[in-house]
Amino acid sequence: MEKDKAVDSRAAMDGEIGILARRKIEAGIIAPIYEVMRERLGEEVAQSILDTAITRAAIAAGKSFAAKTPGGTTLRTFQELQDLWTQDDALVIDVTKATDEEFHYNVKRCRYAETYKEMGLGHIGHLLSCNRDGVFCTGYDPRITLERTQTVMEGASHCDFKYRFDEKAKPAAE
Repeated sequence: MEKDKAVDSRAAMDGEIGILARRKIEAGIIAPIYEVMRERLGEEVAQSILDTAITRAAIAAGKSFAAKTPGGTTLRTFQELQDLWTQDDALVIDVTKATDEEFHYNVKRCRYAETYKEMGLGHIGHLLSCNRDGVFCTGYDPRITLERTQTVMEGASHCDFKYRFDEKAKPAAE
C-alpha cells in the first residue's frame, strides 16, 4: 500500500521536464526581454519587474503541482517533487533531515548557477531561480515554509535549505 501511495503522489510530475532544462529555456526567452526593460527602465526597475513576474509564476506553478497531487499535499509529497529539481544532475545535494515536519538539505553543486553564468545571466540568476523556492512552496502548500541563509548563486560555498511543515497553519483553499 505504501508503494502505491508513493507512486500516486508522483503523479504531479507526470509529463514534466526537468527543472534545469525548463529554466534554461525560460532564461533564453527572458534574457532579451529583460535587456530591453533594463535599457528603457533601468536596472532596478527591470529587476523589480522580473522579480514580481517570476514570483507570481512560481506561486502559480506550486498551485498547479498541488492540484495534480492525489490525496493532497504534505511535506513528503513536496520532497518527492525534488526529483524534478535534481534531474540531469542539476543539483548535488546532501539531505540532512527528511521527516513529515522538516526537510533540510545542502546544495553542494548548483548547475542552475553555472548555467546562468554561462548564459551571461549570473547577475539575475537569483531572480530566475533562487527566489522561486520559498514562494513555490507557498503555492504548493502554505503550511510549508523555507528558511535559507545563503546560496551558491550569490557566491556561497553551498545553499542551506530548511523547509518546515506547520500542520496548524492554514492549508491551501481547495
